Amino acid sequence: MEEEFKSAVDKINNLASKPSNEDLLEIYGLYKQATVGDCNTDRPGFFDQKNRAKWDSWNSKKGMSTEEAKQAYIKKANSL
Repeated sequence: MEEEFKSAVDKINNLASKPSNEDLLEIYGLYKQATVGDCNTDRPGFFDQKNRAKWDSWNSKKGMSTEEAKQAYIKKANSL
């Protein structure tokens, strides 16, 4: 699983075209959940919209196991 996950991360980092913002947020949330676990920081302030969206994406994965997050990340990478 770890090898597949690393391969998926490489695939995402070397995409020919940039994914949509929605896909990027999904990828970010899954990556953070897979590598860090549940969100462990405070939500950014109202005026920091970019980091707030990233935080929301990560926090929406709360409770997902590391293995589940890695599998979902691999699936998302393969779909792009």
